[in-house]
Amino acid sequence: MYRFRQVGVAFWNVGWFLVTFLPIKKVTYKLKIMYDWADDRRFNSYSRYFRELFGSRVQKVAINAGFTCPNRDGSVGTGGCTFCNNEAFTPSYCQPSKSIAQQIDEGIEFHARRYRKAGKYLAYFQSFSNTYAPLETLRTIYGEALAHPALAGIVVGTRPDCVDGEKLDFFAELSRDRYVAIEYGIESTFDQTLRAINRGHDFATARRAVEMTAARGIHTGAHFILGFPDETDEMLLAQAGTINSLPLTTVKFHQLQIFKNTAMAAEWEQSPERFTFKNMEEYIEFFIAILRRLRPSLVVERFAGEAPPRYRVGRDWGLVRNEELAARLDRRLAELDVRQGDLYES
Repeated sequence: MYRFRQVGVAFWNVGWFLVTFLPIKKVTYKLKIMYDWADDRRFNSYSRYFRELFGSRVQKVAINAGFTCPNRDGSVGTGGCTFCNNEAFTPSYCQPSKSIAQQIDEGIEFHARRYRKAGKYLAYFQSFSNTYAPLETLRTIYGEALAHPALAGIVVGTRPDCVDGEKLDFFAELSRDRYVAIEYGIESTFDQTLRAINRGHDFATARRAVEMTAARGIHTGAHFILGFPDETDEMLLAQAGTINSLPLTTVKFHQLQIFKNTAMAAEWEQSPERFTFKNMEEYIEFFIAILRRLRPSLVVERFAGEAPPRYRVGRDWGLVRNEELAARLDRRLAELDVRQGDLYES
């Protein structure tokens, strides 16, 4: 007992000496709060989702495989969606005349300058409806993509009315050993809006496609546009509840942008009073109101879009990159001390 007492006294003396005679360097630690999604960002981000899946940054490489859409070729309608100009979002290297492998190689080179930390790549089949073909055609196209040694998987953008059980079974089979995600352009949960923008399907079709996809264990995403004519802020806040009810893995939002050579551009020129555009600060404030209502488990891939100015008409935000928009969102969430899902009601 006595020896233990001697040791304790010795440690106390050493500590007293250090505190008394040695200079003390003040160290300030920033406390990181971890939210429900095991990250210190105030929303469940796409970058965190991929770090968890792959352990590194993942970059999408856009691919144009030469598909079309049923509301373009006359099967459902003609003219396509009133807002759609695929060229506004398609990198210059994406040409269906090139092979899938060539587009992947050029895409990796294209992104390497901007995203040097990317550890893995996904082929993102973005242009038009990438399940709108016979199953054997899909087997050929996606087989070629997944044979590329640099790819960790595929993301397939399509419409809800361009899938069926047989096609989804095919993608489920692919997903057993590779990352496979299907991203549906839903755009709006309101049937009156879907009719107005010439989608050619209703929201019930979108819900059915999402449920069939998720039931097969496939990563399931959806895209929505905020700001269509005749949709009020109150409608879009209520829409968050409908989005929460879908078994989605990821979700994307874009502000409405009007592009040249579209039916919507003609509508805007004829009746500009039907359109309400928010400036950047107003949009971020409004999106935060939506974000607070989204369930915490929903991964938010994107909340706004960018496109080259040469394609745009009407009011826009000028040259603002997605990285700057994300930084502004992070700052504003911190200023308000709010986060994704803090108003969510299950």
